[in-house]
Amino acid sequence: MLARMEEHTEADLPPGLGEQRAFIDNPADILVIAAYFLLVIGVGLWSMCRTNRGTVGGYFLAGRSMVWWPVGASLFASNIGSGHFVGLAGTGAASGLAVAGFEWNALFVVLLLGWLFAPVYLTAGVITMPQYLRKRFGGHRIRLYLSVLSLFLYIFTKISVDMFSGAVFIQQALGWNIYASVIALLGITMVYTVTGGLAALMYTDTVQTFVILGGAFILMGYAFHEVGGYSGLFDKYLGAMTSLTVSEDPAVGNISSSCYQPRPDSYHLLRDPVTGDLPWPALLLGLTIVSGWYWCSDQVTVQRCLAGKNLAHIKAGCILCGYLKLMPMFLMVMPGMISRILYPDEVACVVPEVCKRVCGTEVGCSNIAYPRLVVKLMPNGLRGLMLAVMLAALMSSLASIFNSSSTLFTMDIYTRLRPRAGDRELLLVGRLWVVFIVAVSVAWLPVVQAAQGGQLFDYIQAVSSYLAPPVSAVFVLALFVPRVNEKVSICVQPSTCPALLCRVHYLYFAIVLFTCSGLLTVVVSLCTAPIPRKHLHRLVFSLRHSKEEREDLDADEAEGPVSTPVQNGHPEHAVEMEESQSPAPGLFHQCLLWFCGMNRSGAGSSPPPTQEEVAPATRQLEDISEDPRWARVVNFNALLMMAVATFLWGFYA
Repeated sequence: MLARMEEHTEADLPPGLGEQRAFIDNPADILVIAAYFLLVIGVGLWSMCRTNRGTVGGYFLAGRSMVWWPVGASLFASNIGSGHFVGLAGTGAASGLAVAGFEWNALFVVLLLGWLFAPVYLTAGVITMPQYLRKRFGGHRIRLYLSVLSLFLYIFTKISVDMFSGAVFIQQALGWNIYASVIALLGITMVYTVTGGLAALMYTDTVQTFVILGGAFILMGYAFHEVGGYSGLFDKYLGAMTSLTVSEDPAVGNISSSCYQPRPDSYHLLRDPVTGDLPWPALLLGLTIVSGWYWCSDQVTVQRCLAGKNLAHIKAGCILCGYLKLMPMFLMVMPGMISRILYPDEVACVVPEVCKRVCGTEVGCSNIAYPRLVVKLMPNGLRGLMLAVMLAALMSSLASIFNSSSTLFTMDIYTRLRPRAGDRELLLVGRLWVVFIVAVSVAWLPVVQAAQGGQLFDYIQAVSSYLAPPVSAVFVLALFVPRVNEKVSICVQPSTCPALLCRVHYLYFAIVLFTCSGLLTVVVSLCTAPIPRKHLHRLVFSLRHSKEEREDLDADEAEGPVSTPVQNGHPEHAVEMEESQSPAPGLFHQCLLWFCGMNRSGAGSSPPPTQEEVAPATRQLEDISEDPRWARVVNFNALLMMAVATFLWGFYA
């Protein structure tokens, strides 16, 4: 009986449905992929030679020397991972345009980073976000809590989603073993993260941004041509339904039409506040709260801004990133919808056994929407380009997380264990932490694969909405309400949601959680002693231009002689590490030190900076003054970008 059912299922499948063979196996594609890897490695080696990787500031903040276009490109590339290509296109195929609201909401929030948050972070002279909270509130609890929370989220959410999404594409395009391909990608990413530091990441991110946009534009052109243009997409999408709706499993039987028909509101960004899958109040308010955490207080994002050479370059980089964020709607979401039109029996499958045959999971195959377009539409050579695009997105995102998690662990956790560690030790520990992250990520692969993508993507969005609002509330109040103190900030932590609230849309829950956290913080702060003003100069937005001397609440960490390069002008963890005169290292040892960017200390090394040399560098790093002409240019461009974004929101609302 079972054999007859399997034969019947195979007979009902359209020709070619669910074929699992390698599509990228010709010399042209392989040549393009090889050229891409050579380009990335070449740029990484060039940046290694060009930048200073031998100090904490040079490795973690690119020496505060980046101009606006690498800042903007790196912000975009580190945000657009392979999860966006697979996730946005897949959700677009399943439910229409509304998912683009996640991207277009970021247009406005990234401007808040450049105009409101970054100036305070600069004048505070910090490297990490927990370090800012330590200066702002004093004490170690909130700083340590945020560091551990961030590292947990990096390992088990961001890295997991990117790895799974990249594995889906590689499996569809190459037919490779998932473990071998992802381990290889993680290894290559780890090499230029460990060796090059943030500057190497930002230069390679810039190259990869052009690769991502170029390849995505080419595929978008092929997709729109195949479907009959822009009007063809909107004429045909609502009729894109699978013809296979009867399961061989008696427990499943006929599939309800609501499961395979496109949503009636598929063309709307703003959907019903009660019945919509993305209610419009939640999309506008709840998503802004979660985005505020990601764009304005998450280490991966803020670290790129802190590397800008001055505030004008940081603002211009944020504007460039905002303009680039206009594109995912047309480069990812709409091609995902086109994929459903062209391949409804695969992308929109609903019968469990059919979906299992097509993509290896019974819960649906919308995640293969973008990879299907690549392997079906693009000619030889261009398929290799699109795989390079996916590799670029995956590696940019993973490398950003590796570098930022290294910064968090080194500067906020390891220095608590060894407060007198020198620069050389901190740099070595940061690189070893990247290796550890890679090992944990590979070990987590079976869990990611078992989660099967769809549920994992929704889970990550929900988890962010449960964890991010309290952290976002703490940062907003820390910057804009000087009266807030640490008595409550450590208490504002995410908790398990009650049964009643768990039934509420996760973005609605984010609004409730943010409001309650903010009110609790303000009320308790008003009932306790305020932080003296002498500790707040240049740590809150209203005092960002203050010229008075600030007494840091974390001054106890800065005691001791200054003998190592200062981190953003503040001599934390700076202590002379006496070393006996050692014989000159061998050739292999010298090459290894150069590869990791660590100059051998001892004879011939530069003397440590004096207090007189440190003072001008401190003033320069904390300077947020702007040239009036360039200030007007960036302000005009910010208004122009907001006008364009508002028009697009209204047009597709």
